[in-house]
Amino acid sequence: MIRLENPEMFYLFLLVPLMVLGFLVYRLVRRRVVRKFGMENLVAQMTPSASSTRVWLKFILIILAVSSMTMAAVNPKTGSRLAEGKLEGFDIVVALDVSRSMMAQDVRPSRMERARLAVNRLIDQLEKDRIGIVVFAGVAHTQVPLTSDHNAAKMILSTVNTNSVSIQGTAIESAIDRALLAFPDDESNNKSIILVSDGESHEDDPLAAARRAESRGVVIHTVGIGSREGAPIPIIENNQITGFFRDDEGNTVISRYDEQTLRAIAQATGGIFRHGTGANMGLDEILQEIRSLDKETYDAVVFADYESRYHYFAALALLLLIAEMLIMSRKNKYLSKIRIFD
Repeated sequence: MIRLENPEMFYLFLLVPLMVLGFLVYRLVRRRVVRKFGMENLVAQMTPSASSTRVWLKFILIILAVSSMTMAAVNPKTGSRLAEGKLEGFDIVVALDVSRSMMAQDVRPSRMERARLAVNRLIDQLEKDRIGIVVFAGVAHTQVPLTSDHNAAKMILSTVNTNSVSIQGTAIESAIDRALLAFPDDESNNKSIILVSDGESHEDDPLAAARRAESRGVVIHTVGIGSREGAPIPIIENNQITGFFRDDEGNTVISRYDEQTLRAIAQATGGIFRHGTGANMGLDEILQEIRSLDKETYDAVVFADYESRYHYFAALALLLLIAEMLIMSRKNKYLSKIRIFD
């Protein structure tokens, strides 16, 4: 397991293209100056000790040294020891709708983006709870198995979008069944599913899945995202809206969120329904409801120690800078017979 102590330091890598651009401009200006004195081949004969290869090599070493120093500033840390322990918390699986209708922009910037940001905020509020993520459209996939590693869950969540599932649709029943598979098969009462969707389910029977969840003691809380008026589903190419989806008759498809279905799913399991509004989309209230239950104890394997690895990159940067200083810009008359450089 790798953690980054200072991920914001990655911005220092922006220095690399600036240095390359500056070096190329310097070489171009120098070449033009040389041409003022005469033809390049004659100037080369007058300065036989000059080596263009060495100049490029020295520059590459400097670039590599800067990159190594940047990684040292980021300070990657690796887990060095695994430890087994017992943690006390809740098991929560988020079933996130990634169907095409989630691209509708009746919630800004889009249903998909707002839902993902709200789930990210939810994960930030978790303590020793385990989190899992299921994404669904026409079918459902487990994106994050139940885990206490919240950083890993957030990293994977950041990659989720409407292309995460290739088969389109909104199969809520499949999503609930897939979420149920994430829970351990025991008698604990701390299992909750948070279903975030616009609720437009046309493929299956979500209430049948809700009854199966209720029989296993799993509570489903639902968050409806979208407006009652609905909105067209944009076609986005190169980050630009190029049109809207149309039905077989050429009419623009309007996606409306189905409050009735989402409310019925929550009621069937004793959960609560919230219409997703505000920054937290109602997830704060749902988390409060989950925490009103008794916590359960579960076994977990975690990294107990993390060790900094910045010194490896710092040492590499030092070696690269020493190598750059030892390589002379001009050819050495004593080493000219050794054909290492041109």
